[in-house]
Amino acid sequence: MKLAVVTGASRGIGRATALELAHRGLGLALVGRASPAQDETVELARRRGSPSVRAFACDLADAVATERIGSELAALGPPDVLVHNAGVAPRVAVEATATAVWEETLLVNLTAPFLLTRALVPAMRREGKGRIVFVGSISSTLGTARQAAYVASKWGLVGFMKSLAEELKDTGVVTLAVLPGSTATRMLEGSGFEPRMSAEDVAKTIVHFALDAPAAHAGGVVEMFGV
Repeated sequence: MKLAVVTGASRGIGRATALELAHRGLGLALVGRASPAQDETVELARRRGSPSVRAFACDLADAVATERIGSELAALGPPDVLVHNAGVAPRVAVEATATAVWEETLLVNLTAPFLLTRALVPAMRREGKGRIVFVGSISSTLGTARQAAYVASKWGLVGFMKSLAEELKDTGVVTLAVLPGSTATRMLEGSGFEPRMSAEDVAKTIVHFALDAPAAHAGGVVEMFGV
């Protein structure tokens, strides 16, 4: 059974990605805060055909808890797919951004992907296979007023991915980033931007690069502007 680890699967792009992977027959390890929405994703994924769905409750803003979950996931063996999707996007001017808000944003959006990758990459490297997909944002390429913490974390995510790709050359492990623009999810609400694509559009793209695309895309950045 192939295994996919997906963070932030309780709604939006993460849920759509989990369901698409379930439809493709992968077992799922879903990482995120315990919630009724997370439980619903588990049930929906089972109905979509996943042979095994397990939720790992974790607040990704808690680095210690994230490291612990990384160890639990590593015990399952090397995943075939790792999707870093979880994210937060506070909207506040720089001068009004509390230090705690800045730190939480970077913990969830950047530090958690680093910690989970660090935990899982050694076994993937030994196995000589696997795909790691980072869900960034068009904000990984530009600045947005009142979203400095979010934008900084997403630029950092791409930098981390590209450095990781250099380290994983010739190992069989492929990593890349998908950068969606305005997507019809709860995160977009109140942003002032109109949705240009659906969560399912993004999920299908993520799964394509996680399972089907040539390994030559290693280190690549896939931008999605919508229609």
